[in-house]
Amino acid sequence: MSKQYRYIEGNLRAEMEEHRLSGYFAVFGPEYKMGSRVSEQVAPTAFDDTLREQPDVRCLWNHNDDIVLGRTGNGTLNLRVDEHGLWGEVTINPEDSDAMNALARIKRGDVTQCSFGFEVIEEEMIKRSETDVLFVLKKVRLWEVSPVAFPAYRETAISARTAEAEAIQKREFQVWRENVKEVLNGTQKTTD
Repeated sequence: MSKQYRYIEGNLRAEMEEHRLSGYFAVFGPEYKMGSRVSEQVAPTAFDDTLREQPDVRCLWNHNDDIVLGRTGNGTLNLRVDEHGLWGEVTINPEDSDAMNALARIKRGDVTQCSFGFEVIEEEMIKRSETDVLFVLKKVRLWEVSPVAFPAYRETAISARTAEAEAIQKREFQVWRENVKEVLNGTQKTTD
């Protein structure tokens, strides 16, 4: 699986004097519309394993790996899960002008969205109708979190999820069609 990105309208808080940034990078429960027929939801279990097993998650500015705001490996990024979602707090380096500029943009309200970069480890697809599908992210490998000016790869994610749902529906239709053919031809095995 490749790295994917999802975003939320964040509630980021910037504390200039303490050089600290905090807020939710993912929220549990709400369904994110990925298209007219596909939605996605982050399960409360999604980050449990990765927070224990992934030794070094980074907080990047706008998904730019040239501007690292903090990382769990050295304790400048703290991540935890609560009933609402994935919460994080970053201690910003006051000697890093890029990081301080990022903090100032958040403080002023110019940047309000958050995003997280991840790989899907386990998910569930729930068909709610012939055309409506919900993907539930049950377990992910978290690579990074980011305050973002614009949602990264949102259209790509929508296209990928829609194509995935259509492929699954096509396979299910093919299986159904083969079963109907077997019944009509009298070749389907019956169990009594």
